[in-house]
Amino acid sequence: MHINLHKTFSTPHGGGGPGAGPVVLSAALAPYAPYPWIVKDGDKWRVAEDGAKVDGTPLGRLKAFHGQMGMFTRALAYIMSHGADGLKQVAEDAVLSANYVMASLQDTMTPAFDGPCMHEALFDDSFLKDTGVSTLDFAKAMIDEGYHPMTMYFPLVVHGAMLIEPTESVAKEDLDQFIATLKSLAERAKSGTEAEAFKAAPLYSPRRRLDETLAARKPVLRWRPSNNFKEAAE
Repeated sequence: MHINLHKTFSTPHGGGGPGAGPVVLSAALAPYAPYPWIVKDGDKWRVAEDGAKVDGTPLGRLKAFHGQMGMFTRALAYIMSHGADGLKQVAEDAVLSANYVMASLQDTMTPAFDGPCMHEALFDDSFLKDTGVSTLDFAKAMIDEGYHPMTMYFPLVVHGAMLIEPTESVAKEDLDQFIATLKSLAERAKSGTEAEAFKAAPLYSPRRRLDETLAARKPVLRWRPSNNFKEAAE
């Protein structure tokens, strides 16, 4: 089992969390775990690399040992600072926050599934039907309201998915403000008169919408400085 470090152990998505984490094995599989192994010899520890004598038949080396070391250190500090009871509390708070968001928005937006959720409140785009506003438009409009958009179009089995994951550190007052903002955006979208405004969003961010299709087909992989610099005195 691969334990992701994101969410539960403080690492953000994209910061090494989804692809970094310990892999835990059952006792039956442990003798076949890939190198390197950390082996205890008496009172000392040693790193067993390929070919080293260990009590098992390892698969061999699969990847570098250290991985996202900064993420591991951060996660360990988070775990040690909270302790067992603290980790239980933050997990419960995250689940409570997600269900609070789900319950507060279920009459305005459309939950993808019935019943309570775990740490993710998942909505589909049914509430936007016939409005001319897409999930992407809705998410871009959130930027003008001061919010980074939620995960969009995932999971793929949910049409126009909007995946909201409030963390355990968000105060109720902040959740209420977030909920009020999404309610306002949903009501604006449903009015049927603001589709063009949604499609123009974001209006107040330093950068407007990118041509994502062009960016994918013709990515600019190297920055080249312009020759049109002016001297400060000018």
